[in-house]
Amino acid sequence: MSKIYYKEHANEVELFEAAASMHLPILIKGPTGCGKTRFIEAMGEKLGRKVYTVVCHDDLSAADLVGRHLIDEGGTFWQDGPLTKAVRDGGICYLDEIIEARKDTTVVLHSLADYRRVLPIDRTGEMIEAHPDFMLVVSYNPGYQNVLKGMKPSTKQRFISLSFHYPNADIEIEIIIKESGVNADIAQKLVEIAGEIRKLNDNEIEEAVSTRLLVYAAKLIVKGFDEYEACMHSIVESLSDDDEVIEVLKKLIDLHFHSKS
Repeated sequence: MSKIYYKEHANEVELFEAAASMHLPILIKGPTGCGKTRFIEAMGEKLGRKVYTVVCHDDLSAADLVGRHLIDEGGTFWQDGPLTKAVRDGGICYLDEIIEARKDTTVVLHSLADYRRVLPIDRTGEMIEAHPDFMLVVSYNPGYQNVLKGMKPSTKQRFISLSFHYPNADIEIEIIIKESGVNADIAQKLVEIAGEIRKLNDNEIEEAVSTRLLVYAAKLIVKGFDEYEACMHSIVESLSDDDEVIEVLKKLIDLHFHSKS
């Protein structure tokens, strides 16, 4: 089975490996679709550690992470959650968009994210010492952070932090070619489109185009779709529902890939 493809942007691989060797937790900040999850999966493969990914949301409870008692025909039994499995057996527990989780949920991370590296499970009375290969990684998009949704300083200061950004043009072109098989000319035009969209301000568009969407557009083109239509389906319609914004994006796409309509 082929390895997960990941193109290093800066020193993130070296930093991650160092953190893993020293049992330090990592906080990754970056916009949607810039490669955070792909990076964690690639590092898990490189280090030979299973990745337990949890996508955080408002309803995520501590029990969803730690585990809960269940009932079957044999009676009551305890079932570990993904965090507990990683702590017991070793592995990377990756909490994606951590600020979406309730603050009372993230408190359970405190004793794992400092020198103690233990997970107390109140419902069973256990105090689990983390496996040597356990690593805690969390991420969030700073663009979504506000007064109501943000990491408490007491939580954030338990992590070493790593900022992700969209890759520079040369690297992004290489990623698109590798991921889709599209030719270099089209990959370059897609990156140029992305660069122009990312210059738009927040009043014009809520979220910049991700590398992921550029790869989707390239894959459609390789499949035989017209370049303009591929960009419409993968970029324009995915970024906005506002008619005025869509018109602006359409004109931008048309500058690079002319509509055949």
